[in-house]
Amino acid sequence: MNINEFDYHLPQELIAQKPTDRRDGSRLMAVHRDSGKVEHRHFYDILEYLNSGDCLVLNNSKVLPARLFGEKEQTGAKVEFLLIKRIEGDVWETMVRPGKRLKPGDTVAFSPSFKAEIVDYGQDGTRLARFRYDGIFMERLEELGKMPLPPYIERASDAEDSERYQTVYCKEEGSVAAPTAGLHFTEELLEQAEKKGVQIAYVTLHVGIGTFRPVKCENIEDHQMHFEEYEVTQETADRINRVKRAGGRIISVGTTSTRTLESAAVLKDGRYEVRAGSGSTGIFIYPGYEFKMIDSLITNFHLPKSTLLMLISAFYDREKILEIYDTAVREKYRFFSYGDAMLLI
Repeated sequence: MNINEFDYHLPQELIAQKPTDRRDGSRLMAVHRDSGKVEHRHFYDILEYLNSGDCLVLNNSKVLPARLFGEKEQTGAKVEFLLIKRIEGDVWETMVRPGKRLKPGDTVAFSPSFKAEIVDYGQDGTRLARFRYDGIFMERLEELGKMPLPPYIERASDAEDSERYQTVYCKEEGSVAAPTAGLHFTEELLEQAEKKGVQIAYVTLHVGIGTFRPVKCENIEDHQMHFEEYEVTQETADRINRVKRAGGRIISVGTTSTRTLESAAVLKDGRYEVRAGSGSTGIFIYPGYEFKMIDSLITNFHLPKSTLLMLISAFYDREKILEIYDTAVREKYRFFSYGDAMLLI
C-alpha cells in the first residue's frame, strides 16, 4: 500500500496544545463498525458502551521526565538530552541536540552532581551516555528532567504536564511518550466500570521515541517498526483469557495495549489467548492484518501517514477511517496526544 493512502488534511488549529480542564471532559466519537453509525459524545459517557463481562486492557507504563538540559563541560555549549531507553546500568541511549557537538569522551553537566559522559555512538544519530550522580538516579531525574512532550506541541512542558501527561494508573517507569488513549480515564470512571462488572487488566509496553518517527517509505510494507519492551503478568493473562472464553469483549485502551496483546497472542486448542511473559515487539499492524485478541478499541486521533493510523485502518476500514477523520475535522475535534478520543465498537 502507498503511504499517501493514509493522508488527510488537518488544520493546524485542531492540534491540541493543552489538555482539557478535566480528563473525562474530552469529546468521544463512538463508531459502530457493524452499522457505520457515528455518535458524538463525551468521554464520561464511555460507561454506556461497556458491558458487564467486558475487559478493559490498559497500558500502565509511566512516562519518564526524559528531557534534560545541560552544558557541555568542555565548552559551556547548551545541550539537550532526550533519554530513549536504559541499555545497562547507568548507560542510556539518548537523543542529543545539537548532535554534532557531542562525541565519545565529552561530558555534559545537568547539575553539579548529575552528569553524563558520551561513551559511544548509537543508532540513527543517537549517543550512548553513562550517567554519574549522587543518590538515586530516578530521584535526580524527577528533580531535573522535563516531560518529553511530542514535537507537535509547540510549547515547553510545564508543571501541569507532570500530572496530565501521565495516566492515573501509571506504574512502571520506562516510556518517553504517554499511552495517550488512557489519559481520558479518571479513577472514578475506572471504579464505576468495575462496579458495572467490567474487568480491568493492565499490561506494560514502554513507548519509545519511534512513536514520533514518520514513515518515510513510499510502500508502507518496507517500513521497519521500532522495537518496544512489553510485559504481560500471569494475573493479567488469566483475567483476559477468562473473559475471552466466557464470550466477553476485550476492549483495548490505545494502540500500545493493542500491540502488546497482539504480540502476546498464541494459538491454543483452536483459539487465541494471551500468554504471560515479557519481550520486545516490533509488530507492524496495517490493513490486511487479522486481529487475534481485541474486539473494541479506544484511541485518540492520529497523525497523517502514521503507523497508528494504519493500525486503526486495519481494525476497521481504511476508507471509512478517513471518512471518520474528515468528520472529526469538520466537527472540530481536537487531535493527537492531548486531543479527543474515538471508540471503535
